[in-house]
Amino acid sequence: MKTESKWLFGQPASDARIRLIGFPFAGGSVAAFQGWAEGLGSQIGLQIVSLPGRGSRLFDPPCDDWSTLVEVLCAELAPLFDRPVAFFGHSLGALLAFETARALRARGLPLHSLWLSGAEAPHRRALKRRLHDLPERDLIEALRDYNGTPAELLDHAEMMELLLPGIRADFALSERYVWQDQEGGLTCPMHLLLGDSDPYVELPRALAWSELGAAGMTRHDFNGDHFFLNPHQQAIWQRLQDGLRV
Repeated sequence: MKTESKWLFGQPASDARIRLIGFPFAGGSVAAFQGWAEGLGSQIGLQIVSLPGRGSRLFDPPCDDWSTLVEVLCAELAPLFDRPVAFFGHSLGALLAFETARALRARGLPLHSLWLSGAEAPHRRALKRRLHDLPERDLIEALRDYNGTPAELLDHAEMMELLLPGIRADFALSERYVWQDQEGGLTCPMHLLLGDSDPYVELPRALAWSELGAAGMTRHDFNGDHFFLNPHQQAIWQRLQDGLRV
């Protein structure tokens, strides 16, 4: 089995019962899942998708093409299906997790479960703002509104100059996404995690995720805005531990 990849971060324990693949939000890196491996325990083998243009791959050219990205991720993730695999994605990461899950299922590799966080369903989503081609100052202010990037980082001009290409690529992915219907939905159970005061996710559009799966959807509600994950990590880890028993 392929064990090393620049596209995946983390090496789960050999006795892990199930693999969990994390997909970060737009502009996010593997750091978005810091502490999760320890919090979930050794029975859940956590690995994080490491996209080019951020984190340890900061100087790799970012990718803003859906078909290319999904094709590469399928090739990287397919060897991991020697045991059950689940996906967890937040915001843009939820959309990328879903499209990758669809492509893998078409290859005969269905997921154990799909965990979708802070995102509207792809066939019902509404584009709220166009961000990827904003001037630098305006884009940084938009990131400040999202409340997902530390203020000290947003105020660090040199670091933002390095980070913005990857962030722009992610927003371009989100803003250029085109829904393509396919026969049959996903066959794995789906879990939807929502913040009750998330200004970027409309509840009816989020609940439409249930239309895309055949095994039902469980809803998990939390207090908070678009980044409700941060103050509720312990509770989310417990939901995952309960839902990933095999």
